Amino acid sequence: MRKKKIKSLNFVTGNKNKLLETSKILQNTIPKLVSINLDLPELQGSSPEEISRAKCRIASKSAGKGVPVIVEDTSLCFNALNGLPGPYIKWFLDSIGHEGLNKLIEGYEDKSAYALCIFSYSDDPEKEPKTFIGKCHGKIVPPRGPPNSFGWDPIFQPDGFDETFAEMSKEVKNTISHRLLALDQFKAYVEENPHILLGDDVTDGQYEADWDETDGDCC
Repeated sequence: MRKKKIKSLNFVTGNKNKLLETSKILQNTIPKLVSINLDLPELQGSSPEEISRAKCRIASKSAGKGVPVIVEDTSLCFNALNGLPGPYIKWFLDSIGHEGLNKLIEGYEDKSAYALCIFSYSDDPEKEPKTFIGKCHGKIVPPRGPPNSFGWDPIFQPDGFDETFAEMSKEVKNTISHRLLALDQFKAYVEENPHILLGDDVTDGQYEADWDETDGDCC
């Protein structure tokens, strides 16, 4: 009988820090996390969950049946704006920057917000992806942190902390982040369904998480 191998879990991302951070969180559960290069479109939808599932369906179709893939979407949601910018935070940030994001809620007393991370998993394009959601609550503040901080980390201060994501160490951030909370759910799913990562490893053209932690955006 041919012994089944542990498959690589293919993370659809070109973001080096996201791969590294995700690999660190999953390392005791997922021994083989690699990046797979797929050109996914920027989708719009009625909710972040819908967008994530749609992207995962496309990724699974491109990767092929039997290839386990995950996609990640992050959102920054202002409660005063009923969840906006939400999944469109990257476009808002590119357009108006940290100061502009603060100005969006300048006239509101409510500065509360939450960071949202959604991972969707599939190994069969004909099946509905599994979705795992993590939320970190906090508030929007004027930008603080190192000048080379990426993304919206400098303007998000999580509840219970005096530092923004940009100011705190990666070790501290990784104990409270929206990404951790979503991946904890995914880890539990894999531990309950270990068979999903058993079989012949058929993917190629991948790279593993071995970069300098200072490279890339990691929100």
